Amino acid sequence: MSFNGHLGQARYRPGSIPSTNQGERLGYTDLRTPEPAILQQHQYYDDRDSLQSFTPTDNLNRIRVDGLNEVDEAVFSRFHARVCFIAGVGFFTDAYDIFAINIASTMIGYVYGPEHGLSIRQDLGLKIATQVGTLFGQLVFGVLADRYGRRRMYGIEMVVMVFATLAQALSGAAPAMGIIGALIVWRFVMGVAIGGDYPLSAVIASEFAPVYARGRLMAAVFSNQGLGQLAAAVTALIVTTTAMKTSTTVSMDVAWRILIGVGCIPGAIAIGMRHTIPESPRFIMDVSRNVEQASRVIDRYLKTGTYDAEDVKYHNPNQRVQAPTATFANFRAYFSQKKNLIPLLAVCYSWFIIDFAYYGLALNSSTILQSIQFSPNVKKASSPQEALSSLQKISEGNLILIGAGLLPGYILAILFIDRLGRKTIQYTGFAALFIIFMIMGWGYDRFASGLETAGANTNITPGIKAYVFFYCLAYFFQNFGPNTTTFIIPGEMFPTRYRTTAHGIAAATGKLGAIVVQVVLELKVFDSSTDLQSVRKPVRLMFILFGFIMLSGLVSTYFTPETKERTLEEISNEPQEKFISGPPVEEELELARLAGERSRTL
Repeated sequence: MSFNGHLGQARYRPGSIPSTNQGERLGYTDLRTPEPAILQQHQYYDDRDSLQSFTPTDNLNRIRVDGLNEVDEAVFSRFHARVCFIAGVGFFTDAYDIFAINIASTMIGYVYGPEHGLSIRQDLGLKIATQVGTLFGQLVFGVLADRYGRRRMYGIEMVVMVFATLAQALSGAAPAMGIIGALIVWRFVMGVAIGGDYPLSAVIASEFAPVYARGRLMAAVFSNQGLGQLAAAVTALIVTTTAMKTSTTVSMDVAWRILIGVGCIPGAIAIGMRHTIPESPRFIMDVSRNVEQASRVIDRYLKTGTYDAEDVKYHNPNQRVQAPTATFANFRAYFSQKKNLIPLLAVCYSWFIIDFAYYGLALNSSTILQSIQFSPNVKKASSPQEALSSLQKISEGNLILIGAGLLPGYILAILFIDRLGRKTIQYTGFAALFIIFMIMGWGYDRFASGLETAGANTNITPGIKAYVFFYCLAYFFQNFGPNTTTFIIPGEMFPTRYRTTAHGIAAATGKLGAIVVQVVLELKVFDSSTDLQSVRKPVRLMFILFGFIMLSGLVSTYFTPETKERTLEEISNEPQEKFISGPPVEEELELARLAGERSRTL
C-alpha cells in the first residue's frame, strides 16, 4: 500500500522490527489494542528516524489527519480564490433574482393590474413564491449533497435557476392562466434552485478553506449577495431611465422583462465554471471513505490547482474504509446529544429572526420609501411617464441603502470575521439592531412630521434624511452582524456527512422567517393604499417588534459555539484519532485469508 509523498511524514522500510511505543510521537495517546501480528504490516521511520509501527487502521487514521492538516494549513492560493469566485457568482445570481422583483413587481402591476397595481395577494404571491421554493431547495439539496457529493449537485441547481429565470422573462398571459400565475410558478422553481445554492456554496467554501482564512473566504462568498442586490438596483435604474424615453405601457413591459432576464447572464457563466471545482476532499475521505483518493485530490489541487478526470472517480467500494456513515440512526444519535442539538437549534433561531427583519426590509424597501414619501406613489401615477419617474426614484433610494449600508457591512465582516470571531460580530449586530429598530419605531412620528400637508411630491425633509440614515445603519449591522454569521457558522459546525444537511435545515428555518414576515407585512401592514396616515401606526409597530426580536438573538448567540481558529473536525464534537475504525472490508478479508494460509503452513 502506498500513498502520496506529501503525506509521508514517515518513511516505509519493509522488514523493520516493530516499535513498542506505536504512535506516541504523533500524538496518538489513546490507540486501541493492537490488532493481531498478521495485521501489523506497516512499519515506518518518522522524521527523527525513530522506528514506528502501526496497524492498517492506525495508518489510515494518521493519513486522514495529515491530509486534513494540509487543507487546514494550506497557503491561500489562486485555487482558493477561484473557489470563492465560482461560489460567489452563484450567490450574486441568487440575490439578483430575489431582489429584482422588488422593482419588477411594481412595473408588472402597472402593466397588468386592473388599476395599475397588483392586489395584495398577487404581490404576496410574487414575493414569497421564491422564498417557499428556496426553503424547499435548501432542505432537498442539503440532503442530496451529503449523499451524492457537493460537486455532483453543484451544477444542477444553477441550470434550473437559469432556465426558470429565462422562463419568467418570456412569460405571457393566456386564456387558461394569467401572467401572474405563470410568474409565481416559475419563481417557485427558481427558488428551489436558489435554495440549493445556500448549503452547497457555504460548505464547498468551508471544506476547501484553510483555518486561518475560512471566515473571510465564506464571508466573501456571501458578500456577493450585496453585489447582486446592487446589480439589481443599477439595472432597474437603467431600464426605467431608458423606458422613460417613450413612456408607454409597452416600454414598461419590456423594462421589467429585461430586468428579470439579465439574471440569466451570471448564472450561465457559473454553470461552466462549477465543473472546474473537484469534489471536496473531506467528502471523499469521510463520506465516500476513500482515503487514498482524497489524498490525491489534496495533493493535486492545493499544490498545482489541476486534476484529471480520474480524480473524480472515487466511488470504488473496495476502497471504502470503515467509518461512521450517514444513516438515520446515526443522525438521530448525533443530534440527540445536547452538545450537538442545542447549537443547531441556536443557529436555526438566529437565522429565523434575522431573515424575519432582513427580508421584511429588503423586499419592501420600495413600499417603505413611499410610505415616508421619499418617492411618489406609483399606483397614484396618472401616466406611464409619472410611474416610471417614481420607479426611478425608488431605484435611487435602493442604491443609497445598498451603497451606504449593505456593502460596507459586508466589507467589514470580511475584514474582521477571523479577527473578532463569529460570536462577537453576531452579538454586536443583534445589539445594534435592537437600538436602531427602536429608534425607527418610537421616532417614526418625528421622522414623518409635516409630511401630511406637504403633498405627494414633497422635497426630502431632514426627517426623511434621518430615517434613511437609520435604514442604512440597519442594513450595515445586519451584514456586519447576524446576516453574515448565520450563513457561516452552520457551514462549519457539523460533521462532513451531515454538513450540508444541517446547513440546509438552518437556512430553511431562516427562509421560514422571511415567508412569515412577508405574509404578515402584506396582509396586516401594507395594504393597497400607501397613504401616510394609514400605514404610520403599522410601520411604527413593525420596527418596535423587529427591535424586541433582535434582542432575543443575544440569547441564541450565547448557545452558538465560536468557530474561529478551530478546525471543522474539532468543531464537530467527534474524536478524530479513531475516526476510521477499520481498513476497507475487502482488505480485511484478504488479510484474514493470508492469516489462514499462514496458520495452515505452520
